[in-house]
Amino acid sequence: MTASITTNTLPPMKYAPLLLLLLLTACGSNQPAEPAETAATATPAAPASPDEVRLSPAQQKAAGLESGAFVWKNMTSDVQANGVIDVPPQNMASISAIMGGYVQRVAVLPGQRVAKGGTVAVLRHPDYIQLQQQYLQSKARVQFLTQELERQKILDAEDVGAKRKLQQARADYAAEQATLRATSAQLQLLGVPLGRLNQGHITPTVALTSPIGGYVKSVSINPGQYVSPQDVLAEVVNRSELYLELKVFERDIAKVKVGQRVLFKIPSRGSNEDLAARVFLVGKAFNDGPQRTVSVHARLEPERDDVLPGQYVSAHIQTAGRRQPTLPEDAVVQAGEFSYIFSQTSPGTYRRHRVQTGPAENGDVAITLLDANTDTTRLIRHGAYFLDAEMKKGQEEE
Repeated sequence: MTASITTNTLPPMKYAPLLLLLLLTACGSNQPAEPAETAATATPAAPASPDEVRLSPAQQKAAGLESGAFVWKNMTSDVQANGVIDVPPQNMASISAIMGGYVQRVAVLPGQRVAKGGTVAVLRHPDYIQLQQQYLQSKARVQFLTQELERQKILDAEDVGAKRKLQQARADYAAEQATLRATSAQLQLLGVPLGRLNQGHITPTVALTSPIGGYVKSVSINPGQYVSPQDVLAEVVNRSELYLELKVFERDIAKVKVGQRVLFKIPSRGSNEDLAARVFLVGKAFNDGPQRTVSVHARLEPERDDVLPGQYVSAHIQTAGRRQPTLPEDAVVQAGEFSYIFSQTSPGTYRRHRVQTGPAENGDVAITLLDANTDTTRLIRHGAYFLDAEMKKGQEEE
């Protein structure tokens, strides 16, 4: 009997899918695992609002962001004004001749210092001689009429002379006295020394003198020139009381008060040095012209001798200050009509807020919030421009 051996063979097509599955599983188990850092360095998710920006930890570290709250400071607001350096009217003299004459000598030059009563020029004219002659004649006639009046008084007392002669003597004496006083006053205006004239010394020249001490601003005469009383021959300026004459616009004049400090620059000096002054007079009427400005006068503190009358100045009048919330200028982004600041709303997320800026001082600027519900405890004090750049980059990518 022959034993039969049966071989149990697997049908190839029936188990092929199973073999394929086992092969794929084995291959997948040999691939390396994805590093855990991939999720940490991935690009942050898109912000939920156009006013938000999200940064990765690496970006935050690179930006050097610093957060904090407002710092309250007493900020002074400035009123801008332009003007010139000037002197009071009583410190500027225009010298003219009392009577017309010819210039014999000019005694000063522009820029030269002249004392009060110092000679500026010497004039000559025949009329000066004639006026002195009239004075001496009038003086002699007064002496004669004085004696005549005394005689008439004696005759009237003895009832010898007529009353009419006494009255005539009194009238002639009074009239000649008036002529003598008028002539004497004219000679004093001309500067003729009456002491020498009373001794009989007649001079053909008169000296023009300065009524104030100061520096000669201009000289507009020369020897041989004829000058009349309406001509300005020279100008003298006393620089001991220099002040600023500023023009303040109508919208700002209500903020300006006496005693406020003024910081100003002189552009022609080519320096950014701030000079100081203090307001001592505020005008009460508008100046002529279409700009509607009011004059404000400020006295230099301290007085300076290195500035000149007529120099143009650019000034800032420091008005009364008040306590205001401030941030560093680096925390404020200027963007057209509004300015912006940022606050941290959550780790890696920052939100932009509209603000209005006020006066700036020592690197800090006053802030007025325009958006409600702003968290002021985690404001970005440094790095705002980095956040603004990242926000704009994200909007461009979108």
